[in-house]
Amino acid sequence: MATIAYEPRRPNISSANVQLPAVRDYEQVDEDIIATLRPTKAWFLMLMTAVACLALGVSAFLYQLHQGLGVAGYNPPVMWGVYIITFVFWVGIGHAGTLISAILYLFRAGFRTTIYRCAEAMTVFAVMTAGLFPIIHLGRPWKFFWLIPYPNWRLLWPQFKSPLVWDVFAISTYLTISTTFLFVGLIPDIAVLRDRETNPVRKRILAFLSFGWRNTEREWRHFARAYLFLAAVSTPLVLSVHSVVSFDFAMAITPGWHTTIFPPYFVAGAIFSGIGMVFTIIIPIRKWFRLQHYVTINHLDAAAKLCLTTSMIVGCAYLIEFFIAWYGGVQVEQDYFWNRVFGQWWWAAWIMLTCNMILPLSLFSQKLRRNPAWLWILSIFINIGMWFERFVIVVPSLSHEFEPWQWTTYSPTWVDYSILLGSFGWFFMWFLLFVRQLPVVAISETKEIVPPRVRHAHVHTPEDAEDFEPQTGRAH
Repeated sequence: MATIAYEPRRPNISSANVQLPAVRDYEQVDEDIIATLRPTKAWFLMLMTAVACLALGVSAFLYQLHQGLGVAGYNPPVMWGVYIITFVFWVGIGHAGTLISAILYLFRAGFRTTIYRCAEAMTVFAVMTAGLFPIIHLGRPWKFFWLIPYPNWRLLWPQFKSPLVWDVFAISTYLTISTTFLFVGLIPDIAVLRDRETNPVRKRILAFLSFGWRNTEREWRHFARAYLFLAAVSTPLVLSVHSVVSFDFAMAITPGWHTTIFPPYFVAGAIFSGIGMVFTIIIPIRKWFRLQHYVTINHLDAAAKLCLTTSMIVGCAYLIEFFIAWYGGVQVEQDYFWNRVFGQWWWAAWIMLTCNMILPLSLFSQKLRRNPAWLWILSIFINIGMWFERFVIVVPSLSHEFEPWQWTTYSPTWVDYSILLGSFGWFFMWFLLFVRQLPVVAISETKEIVPPRVRHAHVHTPEDAEDFEPQTGRAH
């Protein structure tokens, strides 16, 4: 059967008119993006590294099951440590996918087109990773289903006043909606893979997953409506899910926690950390798979502006925390925040402030915003800074509560660090398998921004695309 280069028949969703002058035609879009599915040595080495990290984490978890939760380094009253910190971290990572794929879709932001698929996949796998940590944190993790309200012969129900039970609903809802959103957007691209596939078994699987997609006008009309509906449903999740996670802290009468700023503060931090992880992933993919003429410098520049905006919001929230502690006149709160910056945990607080407030200010420079190497380095610092933000929220508050005789320290053990490393192995293992099986850049939506006037122009190498401005098609 001859292969078909599908031409999308829905209206262009981008009002920003972001175009790709380095792309000749629809056939080139199919070939270049499908080429990313071919395994390489670099992909195999990264997959083996991720699996090794995962194996280390699993080994540490099995050791914890045998020895008990005490090997995790908890020291009462600090009974929330690396596990809850990492849980909040991974939930935050997942928010950028929903922001880029849903909210920017509703606002017709054109720069999302070539990066949203990567962000959506990242969302699903980050939420899958986050959902493991409340279970790991349980003393008897095999009883995790007790948190789920289901009819049972014991006539027992979870405590619905507990924010930890709210997390079950938030995470399960978020995972369901984000997975559905990712899969629906993949259907036209799966049809492209189906018609190019020669392996009969794989072709049959792709035919099943594509639901008989034939690229008709009627299919595109229903697809556009379904995608718009899912985008509208997903948008409130960006605000609600991490707000619910913030209630784990804000509902507790603990110094530094009991504050109404936590929901918007957590949401802004989640989007900020998620965009950092998008840069961490998309920039190497862009280089290794030679996708510079799809994920252009202008796309990275626009995403960097969004990163700068959320960084400033997070920095403002940090300052408001200190102001409210001073303005409230509660001595315990004031002592807590001074201890956070100049006391026992000063090093963690300054890592947080440096990585999340100071370094992102470099994005005011257009030269650095358009420098992929700097954006990738900065994204690593953002990921580190956002993990330490959760550390600063959790550990100092629990280690210095109201009664001085309860003040203590917290020292994570090799079990904590191994499971933390294993979570990154789990996340990147699934993401690398996704990259190998399905397009990491949306084929159908990318075709919408191929400019007709240059559809037959020739570009010698993908690097030549760096000399074009997608909005104008002019050389720099």
